[in-house]
Amino acid sequence: MPHATTAALRLPHSGIREIVDLALTSEHPIIRLEIGEPDFATPAHITEAAFDAARVRVSYVQTAGIPALRSAIGERIERAYGVAAPLEQVLITHGAVQAIDAILSAVVAPGDEVLVPDPAWPNYEMQTTLIGATPVHYALRPEDGFQPDLAEIRALLTPRTRVIVLNSPNNPTGAVMRPELVAAIVALAVEHDLLVVSDEVYDEIVFEGTHANAAALAPDHVASVFSFSKTYAMTGWRVGYALVPAWLADTVTRILELESSCVSSVTQAAALAAITGPQDAVAHMRDAYRARRDVAVGILETARIDIVRPQGAFYLMLPLPDGTDSRLAALDLVSAGVSLAPGSAFGRATPHHLRVSLAASTESITEGLERFLAWRDAGGTSATSATTASTIAEPAR
Repeated sequence: MPHATTAALRLPHSGIREIVDLALTSEHPIIRLEIGEPDFATPAHITEAAFDAARVRVSYVQTAGIPALRSAIGERIERAYGVAAPLEQVLITHGAVQAIDAILSAVVAPGDEVLVPDPAWPNYEMQTTLIGATPVHYALRPEDGFQPDLAEIRALLTPRTRVIVLNSPNNPTGAVMRPELVAAIVALAVEHDLLVVSDEVYDEIVFEGTHANAAALAPDHVASVFSFSKTYAMTGWRVGYALVPAWLADTVTRILELESSCVSSVTQAAALAAITGPQDAVAHMRDAYRARRDVAVGILETARIDIVRPQGAFYLMLPLPDGTDSRLAALDLVSAGVSLAPGSAFGRATPHHLRVSLAASTESITEGLERFLAWRDAGGTSATSATTASTIAEPAR
């Protein structure tokens, strides 16, 4: 009988998806705060552009993306960050996830090492593992405001290191990395001839601080990844894009050709309408996320829960008492009517935290946090969760 590869067998299940699946199959109504899914509809002019494109013709297009969209994205990047973004270096992908996968596949080989933040979106580790490389974690600690430690990153570098992954604004913490820290990490990558993969999918969702584009600092050493999903409430449309160094563009394009031929011409038409059309919806959604952040922070501070105030994205890390298993807590909370993502799903640095998604309505956030507090006050954080643990298998690690 054929066997799965060792790298594939090492892939963990998603701790987020475990809670999603449980919430979806619950027999009782659940307040959904576990997933980063904007509750806003895609703006109408974007949807209409897709309808118009579908009526004309749905066809194969260039693997790297339609030139009009790539050109518009290049203009947007140059305007926002002052970095050159020529057409041949802008690539359209099936969401940011494919962009990151293709970039890592182009520069990382089995046995190499990739530095990834912890906590972080779990796909960085999963993609690195599937290649057969080793993810090496650098900590984002609550006591440091979830900012990385430059000295720690430097100490983790070895001759096998190929990539440093940055993510700001950060999922799951909502931290916005200080510009001087971004500059220092990029300088470190240049010093050691490494590639920085800079995940900037939340670059338009910043409440305080300044988002620093890493590619503007060293274009030959940075691949920047973006997405339409969060900025325009287009998660299901599956359109992302990357600005990659000139030396890397053709290799990544060939990998994209192998993986998917091209992104749908219809969704690219929608993306073009999004980036060239009115941007008032972007500001409206950002203001709404900020207001929701303030409501959540107010509720938790009133309950005397010490949190790190998120500066961007639409997430908040909710601390549990030390020793509380965040996975078991998240599973138990579904029974209490609210779903939250366990901190253990994002790495090793936040095992006693839960991630709260602020992409839900203010009413849902308020009710969900009230259910959490009621669960806590009823002794939920000290529960053994034996019943839950016996009915749901531990995910593979």
